[in-house]
Amino acid sequence: MSNRTIALDDRLYDYLCAVSLREPALLVELRAETAALQEARMQIAPEQGQFMAMLVRLLNAREILEIGTFTGYSALAMALALPPDGRIVACDVSAEWTAIASRYWREAGVAERIELRLAPATETLEALLADGHEDRFDFAFIDADKTGYRAYYEACLRLVRPGGLIAVDNTLWNGRVADDSVQDADTCAIRAFNAALHDDVRVDVSLVPIGDGLTLARRRG
Repeated sequence: MSNRTIALDDRLYDYLCAVSLREPALLVELRAETAALQEARMQIAPEQGQFMAMLVRLLNAREILEIGTFTGYSALAMALALPPDGRIVACDVSAEWTAIASRYWREAGVAERIELRLAPATETLEALLADGHEDRFDFAFIDADKTGYRAYYEACLRLVRPGGLIAVDNTLWNGRVADDSVQDADTCAIRAFNAALHDDVRVDVSLVPIGDGLTLARRRG
C-alpha cells in the first residue's frame, strides 16, 4: 500500500489506458491529426479529457467556459458530456487551429453546443462580465498562455457560480516547477500561480497529477 501517488512508467500507463480509457473514435481521430502538428505537445492527454468529461457530468454542468481551445479536443470531450441544451464558450486566438476543432465538432454533432470566440481571452472574459454573465458558468477550463493564468483565473472566479469548478492545466509543467534552476517566464508564472492558489481562501483546491498536472479549484459559496 502506497501513501503517495504512484509513478507511471510506460507499461503501467498503457495498462491504465487499456482498462479505463473509453475514447470515442472521433476523439481518437482528432488526437491523431493533432499529433502531426509542430505544436502537438499542447494537446491534453486522453485520460485527462475523459476525467474532465466525468467532472462535467458530476457537476450536472450546462454552462462551460474554456480558455485555450487549440484543435478542440478538450471542448469536444466536454461537449459530448453535456446535455443537449448545454453550451461551451470556447476562447482562442488561432483561426487555423480552431478550424480543425470546428470540423470535428460538426462531425460529432455538437457544433451547436460550442460558441467559439476568436479574440484575446482577456477581451472575451471582460465582455462576458460586461454582458452580465457573472456567476453563470458551472465549469471553467484554463489551458492558455501561462503568464496569463492569474488574470484568467480571477475572471473565472467571477464568472463561475458558487460551487462551480475551475480546472487549470499544466500546473506541474513537466516537473520544471520543482526545479529552482529553471527560471523562464512561463515556469515562474506557473510557480507563482500554484503558490497563490494554495493560499486562496475563496476556493477549495486540489492539484491532481493527471496529464501535466490539473489543478481543481472549487469556488466556495
